[in-house]
Amino acid sequence: MAFTLRSFATVLVLLASAASAQQKIAFGDLNQDTSLPVQVQADQLAVNNADGSAVFSGNVVVTQGKMKLAAGEVRVAYGAAQTDIRELVASGGVVVTNLGDAAEAREAVYTIESGVIVLSGDVLLTQGGSAMAGQKLTINLKDGTGVMDGRVTTTFVPGSN
Repeated sequence: MAFTLRSFATVLVLLASAASAQQKIAFGDLNQDTSLPVQVQADQLAVNNADGSAVFSGNVVVTQGKMKLAAGEVRVAYGAAQTDIRELVASGGVVVTNLGDAAEAREAVYTIESGVIVLSGDVLLTQGGSAMAGQKLTINLKDGTGVMDGRVTTTFVPGSN
């Protein structure tokens, strides 16, 4: 298997994570286009016109380009125009995937305009055969990077990324 620059960077990040409580990581190996349409599928939808929100519940799957977010419930906060999604707040077994990378957490907040997803609560990130765990993972979809905070634990398999 060829040794790539990404593999080298991943190895360095994983080796360094034992010494620090905050680690910068790559997520998805691409820059996500946060202007792409957001599609939501769920078993149920409840809309609150008074506060401009909607709650999708039951097997919720949100997709935007190559990125997918799955959860038990997703609250949607709309912008002033009521047609623009400002923020998604997911809870109940949250899983975010982007190409071969996956992150799991108790909850996640995705701010559409900034392209930032903050996952919190028993976060587990897997990239190929490697894994990283912590309490908070902030993913910047615009540049494909992330920062893991908390008591960070890593496991990597040489040659797997």
